Amino acid sequence: MDIPKTPAVSEKIGRYRWVIVSLLFAAMVINYVDRQTIGLLKHDLSTEFGWDETHYADLVFYFQLAYAVAYLAWGKIMDKIGARWGFGIAFFIWQMAHIGHALARGFTGFAVARMGLGIGEAGGFPGGIKAVAEWFPKKERAFATGIFNAGTNIGAIVTPLVVPGIVLAFGWQMAFIVTGLAGLIWLPIWLLVYRRPREQKRVGAAELAHIEQDPADPVEKIGWAKLLTKRETWAFALGKFLIDPIWWMFLFWLPDFLGKRYGLDLKSFGPPLIAIYLLSDVGSVGGGWLSSRFMKMGWTINRARKTTMLICALLAVPVIFAANVDNLWLAVLIIGVATAAHQGFSANLYTLPSDVFPRGAVGSVVGIGGMLGAFGGMVFSKYIGKVLDQIGTYTPIFLVAGSAYLIALLVIHILTPKMEPVKI
Repeated sequence: MDIPKTPAVSEKIGRYRWVIVSLLFAAMVINYVDRQTIGLLKHDLSTEFGWDETHYADLVFYFQLAYAVAYLAWGKIMDKIGARWGFGIAFFIWQMAHIGHALARGFTGFAVARMGLGIGEAGGFPGGIKAVAEWFPKKERAFATGIFNAGTNIGAIVTPLVVPGIVLAFGWQMAFIVTGLAGLIWLPIWLLVYRRPREQKRVGAAELAHIEQDPADPVEKIGWAKLLTKRETWAFALGKFLIDPIWWMFLFWLPDFLGKRYGLDLKSFGPPLIAIYLLSDVGSVGGGWLSSRFMKMGWTINRARKTTMLICALLAVPVIFAANVDNLWLAVLIIGVATAAHQGFSANLYTLPSDVFPRGAVGSVVGIGGMLGAFGGMVFSKYIGKVLDQIGTYTPIFLVAGSAYLIALLVIHILTPKMEPVKI
């Protein structure tokens, strides 16, 4: 058994754990470039291959189906082999699948590529949350999660800046090939840098003591069957089921909404999408920072997390009216605040497993929740496709988006009224 190092009184706490967060941030940037590319190309691909709204919704559905099944498996894999190799393998799979889109010659080819992408990308958040649980004490986890989760928004910003130029110059196939090959640079860096804190020589005694300040976790293995009997598992999972579909909608249908409502196209999507996802970044980092700040003020985890989620849920409500706003930039503001609210809410929801479960169970709980979140996304995707084909307006869709977070918080509070450590 390793004996903890005793730091000198004057030794400052190191910051190597933030290097890990920066790598997770970069991975999420790449993840969302890969995920969002097809959303920008929806009009062009639909025109070329003769797709209607239901065809596109089905592509999203197949991605989410693969994502749901794989998410559950990745959670268990992360707990078994750790974040270093687990995240690395998932990254390689999703990057190869992204490049594979360039080989598609019709709906079936795209469906296969989307399912491959879903299988790989499903490992991203279980791996990231597992890494944060290994490298951060509870009081810093929401902030760390918010920072790496902000990479998703940067990815959504990078995509409309990079992809249209590649498509207009070289065709849609090269958009997948160029971004896919560029992203692969990340993988060897991750494998070289990432180790558990006690295995990383660059972590000093003071930082290691800081990371390990929480009480030690129990050693016994915890299976899915036992986790499924815990209310805290269902609080996280049902929260994901209710809010994840809203984020999927923003990611995959926002360019389409802006095109149909305000006449934007591949050349003009950029500024509005960049503004929306910059606001999302503020929400991601701010939501994580706020609950961590509350905890430093002496608030309990329960009060800090739920107060922050309530603020975020209220900020999402005005998106109900987004489809009826005539001014483009007012709509951008309303939607941007809603996406920021989602990210702040999500950053705190993602910390729930590591707040109340032992580290050895975090990946599995995240996997269960991610699976339900993707199932919710599948249901919502079918709903969106039918609404757009039959009604042709986003109003009912935004109505669901504006109310989902308050409902999710109510469910979470009912199932975990105190957010106390789970008794295994």
